[in-house]
Amino acid sequence: SGGFRKRKHDNFPHGQRREEKENVNPPSALMTSFKSFQLELDTRHDKYERLVKLSRDITIESKRTIFLLHRFTSAPNGEEILSESEVKLDAVRRKIKQVAQELIGEDMYQFHRAISPGLQEYVEAVSFQYFIKTRSLISVEEINKQLIFTAEDREETTNMTSNSHDKQPHTWSLKVTPVDYLLGVADLTGELMRLCISSVGNGDIDTPFELSQFLRQIYDGFTFIGNTGPYEVSKKLYTLKQSLAKVENACYTLKVRGSEIPKHMLADVFSTKTELIDQEEGLP
Repeated sequence: SGGFRKRKHDNFPHGQRREEKENVNPPSALMTSFKSFQLELDTRHDKYERLVKLSRDITIESKRTIFLLHRFTSAPNGEEILSESEVKLDAVRRKIKQVAQELIGEDMYQFHRAISPGLQEYVEAVSFQYFIKTRSLISVEEINKQLIFTAEDREETTNMTSNSHDKQPHTWSLKVTPVDYLLGVADLTGELMRLCISSVGNGDIDTPFELSQFLRQIYDGFTFIGNTGPYEVSKKLYTLKQSLAKVENACYTLKVRGSEIPKHMLADVFSTKTELIDQEEGLP
């Protein structure tokens, strides 16, 4: 009286109840389908994580290439810097080849968020090197041409024949999307602003005026997009405008006060004016 009432199935051992439950509910077609879904999702998540790691490696190597290219203005032999940067970019492309192999038979846009940061940094590095060489902007078509990879398929089978069809070239390609290209070019403007300051510090007076015209053309191109483009593009437009203002300020100082200020002090003057502009605009 007053105690807990035993349930009917409490008289059976726990293991016996589980065996009876398995016998009553054998694996159904629905459970089999869900297990296949689980396997597919796990495979997709693993691939996504591998792509994130590859994108991180691409970003790191691209940044190192950009740091190397900034030494071009101060290096005694600029051709060695360009050759070394080309070797680094080839290593980055090998990483991009692994990304292309991971995306074989997949919809790239399902994994775009994983690889987008690396592609943007690669576009920035390639366009920076291209500008140093040609003083112009590389096109997205030219970038995509460099991202077509070929290799021979060697089948390791015991019954290989001597026909030419046994070794056929495989092709992997990865296309940079227009959004990634625009975001990479927007980041390029910051590197060109730093190139302008370092050029003046090395006594190069002509480069700032070339950079000013080039950045003005890029800014005019971005203004045509306006608010109709992706959110990330319009967000970086403000930073692009600040880089252009700093380069134009450097050109103004060279034109008006260039004869008054010694060349070895011009870089310090520009750095001070840049800090003042950042404080006025509320930039960190």
